[in-house]
This record gives sequence, structure tokens and C-alpha cells, in this order.
Amino acid sequence: MRFRSEIFLILLLVLLSFSFSNAQTASELNRRIDEKNAEIEKLEQEIRVYQSELDNLGKQKNSLTSSIQELDVTRKKLGADISVTQNKIDKKTLEIESLGGEITNKEEVIANNLEAISEGIRQTNELEQTSIVETFLSGGNFTGLWTDLDHRVTVGERIKERIGELRQVKSTLEDTRNETIVLKNELTSLRTKLSDQKKIVDQNAKEKNQLLAQTRSSEAAYQKLLADQIAKKAAFEAELRAFESQLQFILDPTKLPGAGVLSWPLDELFVTQEFGAKDGPHRTYKSGHSGTDFRARTPLPAYAMADGVVKGVGDTDSACPGVSFGKWIFIEYNSGLSSTYGHLSLIKVREGQKVRRGEIVAYTGGTGRVTGPHLHVSLYVSSGVKVDTVPSKSCLGKILKQPIAAINAYLDPMFYISAKKI
Repeated sequence: MRFRSEIFLILLLVLLSFSFSNAQTASELNRRIDEKNAEIEKLEQEIRVYQSELDNLGKQKNSLTSSIQELDVTRKKLGADISVTQNKIDKKTLEIESLGGEITNKEEVIANNLEAISEGIRQTNELEQTSIVETFLSGGNFTGLWTDLDHRVTVGERIKERIGELRQVKSTLEDTRNETIVLKNELTSLRTKLSDQKKIVDQNAKEKNQLLAQTRSSEAAYQKLLADQIAKKAAFEAELRAFESQLQFILDPTKLPGAGVLSWPLDELFVTQEFGAKDGPHRTYKSGHSGTDFRARTPLPAYAMADGVVKGVGDTDSACPGVSFGKWIFIEYNSGLSSTYGHLSLIKVREGQKVRRGEIVAYTGGTGRVTGPHLHVSLYVSSGVKVDTVPSKSCLGKILKQPIAAINAYLDPMFYISAKKI
């Protein structure tokens, strides 16, 4: 008896030690997760300060000093963005590790329940090898008979309890496994985002070095460069409009989709320049701007507004810097509409690639001719636009490749973009 008590005591201590160890590990993981949350919150406060600085710089007169400051603050904000993403990656990793521990514990509980159920079934089989009638006819006493019956009932109830617990644990185990899959997918997305952010930081450094090289750190040289770019942009836009005005296209309004069929291209929408000009109940491109500009002072993810196919990607700066879209993508949607995203910093898709609504296709930027970083969105009837080339006299014989549409094929993006985020 004493030997059995000692064995029981040893097993109890082992189980308590194991439980305490698991609790300590879970507690440590939760503490580290809380630390990551605190660090993320601190960094996001820094990012808000940088964003406020960029907004103020955007209101200042365009000068070499303000442009350099804007690039420097953008670099700092991007650095903070990278730190946030890295902390989120660390946090997801810890959460996955924590869920892994929960899965292991639940699997052990399931194994113990299965073992207990198997033992209960074995005991039931042993009891049922002799029937109650046989026990009675064999002259067995009633006390033993009732004890036998009570034992059978107890074993049966214990099996039912174990089965109920087993079902519950298996259900929570499945939920935990599904949660782990979700976290792993989020972790993959965060790692992709981190890679994108590092590429954009490298580009930011190149832009600053290029600007300093072009101007030789001279404000007069910067203002001359700016004036030349503005003149070239105006000349090129006049050439492009004349070219597109000659294109023949008959618009059939009955084939256009209804209002609000497109989702938001950015997480937040703030229009800085509207499309075209008011012409009756709608805005048209008879005059004015060829698309809608959305505020994006720093590189932000840009999303496909609907399911479709990427019909073209390019960079007008490679032929004639500072006169047109810069880096652009052109998507043809299944709805009969197509769009161009211009002034991008990073392109995430390739020509011919199918995209889904809400998929990240690019990051906003300030390539091409801009007064400040933003996202330009031009929208067209698909049958009236295509990627083509434009020979430009203003760019010393250069040929620019970009989406080109008949004037009446342009549409007001804000009419087709949903009023609410989808």
C-alpha cells in the first residue's frame, strides 16, 4: 500500500510540474505578445507625427529644401513602417507558437480521453461476459448483484462524460487549427509587405541622390529643372489630347455598368483633384483633368477595384522623365470598365496577370510629373482604350508607351467607385 502511495505521489508531482511548465510558457508568450503590441502602438504614434510633418511640407512652396525634407521625412516614416511590420511579424510568430502549445495540450487531452473510453469499454465488456440472470441463477447474493449493476451504470456514465468532453475538445482543437492557418496566411502577407517596404526605401534613397545630382544642391538649378518639367508636361498633355481627340469612338451608355460597382483603390479616399469638368448631371473629359487624384503623401498599397486582367505596365519616365504617368499599370475589369493607376512607386503585377478585387497591385508614389506624391486614377470604357505609343515632339522625338483612349471613352471614377468601402 505504501509503495502504491509513493508511486501516486510521484506521478502527481510530475503532472503538476508539467502543468506549471506549460502555464509558465504560455504566460511568457503572452507577456512578449503584449510587449510587441506596446512597441507597435509607440511606432504608430511616431508614424502619425511623420505624416503630420509631410502634410505641412505639402502646403509649402515647392523648393529644393522642401523636396529634400519631404524625402527625408518619408524615409523616416518608411523606416517606422518597416519596424511596425517587423513587430507584427514577431507578434504573429509568437501567437502561432502559443496556439501550437494549445494544440499540443488539446491533442494530449484527446489521447487521454480516448484511452479512458477504451478502458471503460473494456470494463463494460468484462462485466457483460456474465449476464445478470446467470449471476442470479448461480446463487450469487443480491448485494454483489446490485454492486455489479451500480458498477456498470458508473462505467457507462463515465464513458458518456468522456465522449462529451472528447467532442468538445475536438471542436476547440479544430477552431485552434483554423486560427493557426489564418495567422500563418497573415504572416506570409506581412513578410511580403516587409519586402515591398524595403524596396520602396531603396527607391526613396535613389530619388534623393538623383535630385541632388540633377540640381547640384542649387535652388536655382532646382527651380529651372521644375520649370522645364512643367513646360514639357503641358506640351505633352496638349499633344496627347490632340492625338486622342482624333480617335473615333461611339459610346453606348446602355452598356455601361451602374454607379458604385468599383471598390476603393486605397484604404482611405481623399480627393485632391477631380476628374474633368461638370457637364450636365455628370463630369466629363471635355476639359480639365483626365482622372481623379487621391491623397497619398507616402507610399500606400493600391488595390484592384474589381476582378480583371492586367493589360499593361510601364514607366513613362524611362523615355521622358517628369511629363506623364511615371510608373503605371492598366487593368481591364470584367465589368466593361478599365483603369490606369499612375505615379506609382512600386508595381506588384505583370502584364497578362489576373487580379481579384481588393488585391494589392501597386504602391502609390511620386513618379512622373507630380506636384506631390498621390495616386492618379483614370477610368475608361474598355472598348475605347488600349495601351499604345505616342510620339512626342516635346520630348525630343521620344516615344511614350501608355494607355490611350478616345476623349469620350473617359469616365468619372468617382461615379463608379462605391460610396462605402467594400
